[in-house]
Amino acid sequence: MRFLLAATAMAVVFAAAGTAQAQDSGISGRVDRLEREMRAVQRKVFPGGAGQTVEPQITPETDTSIPGIPSSSPLNDLTSRVTALEEQQRTLTGQVEQGQYRLRQLEDAFAAYKRLTDNRLKALEDRSTANAALGGEDTTVPGDTAGAVIRPPAPIGTRPSIPAPGSSTTPANTPKPTGTRAQQVAAIEKPATGDPAEDGYTYGFRLWQAKLYPEARRELEAVATKYPTHRRASYSQNLLGRAYLDSGAPSLAAVAFYENYKKNPKGERAPDSLYYLAQALIKLKKPASEVCKVYTELDQLYGDKLSIEMKTGVAEGRASQKCK
Repeated sequence: MRFLLAATAMAVVFAAAGTAQAQDSGISGRVDRLEREMRAVQRKVFPGGAGQTVEPQITPETDTSIPGIPSSSPLNDLTSRVTALEEQQRTLTGQVEQGQYRLRQLEDAFAAYKRLTDNRLKALEDRSTANAALGGEDTTVPGDTAGAVIRPPAPIGTRPSIPAPGSSTTPANTPKPTGTRAQQVAAIEKPATGDPAEDGYTYGFRLWQAKLYPEARRELEAVATKYPTHRRASYSQNLLGRAYLDSGAPSLAAVAFYENYKKNPKGERAPDSLYYLAQALIKLKKPASEVCKVYTELDQLYGDKLSIEMKTGVAEGRASQKCK
């Protein structure tokens, strides 16, 4: 009888051990599968090789043992492996998020570069238009040499990108006039007072009056470049901008006006350039807020020096742009 009971107890123990071993084998298989899948994900995310993969970080001090079970048991080993997989997954997720953030930064940088390229292409198109333009509606009178300010056409546009200091706003190769145009240019009298800056400005002004804009721009920029300290430098740079504006190139006009105001704020035509800069921005269809800032700066810096005509033009411009 005792022998029979002992045999039965041994059978129960072996059966339990077999069941535990089967369960341990099943869990171990699942953990092995998880580890293989994690390595496959790492190879996908880090195609450069095993040196870039995330290694499991198991903290030795962390006690993952289950009370009542030896520390070297298969169950504790599986627990350690699962903990390592969880830590590995968190690290991998963090690196993927960092990669996504860097990708967004690259996309933003590319978008900014594209906008800059588009602006430069627009400036090149304006240069081509300016070279081809031989005339345009003249909305001013010869009072520029006498100090009178004439209001330009009704506002319609915005401000372009300003090139680096010292860059030229006049096309380098203005074609030499031929035929009827050569006769028109030859008919313009060149003054000879002995003051090259004064003579150059006066000749450029006469060419501008005759709507010979490319030739006028060449003469006016020469004065502004060669004689930057002469009082006519401010006049020449301002009239250069107006020649661009009249020939349908508001982008280049805005550059010329801005340079005159920025480089020579005390020049006699600095207020005029700031005033006409607003007109160029309007023609470029820039936001009203940019135009209003120009008008505000004009009032703050030169309000007491503006003529009646210019004050009227500023008031009308602010009203049309709904400036506060």
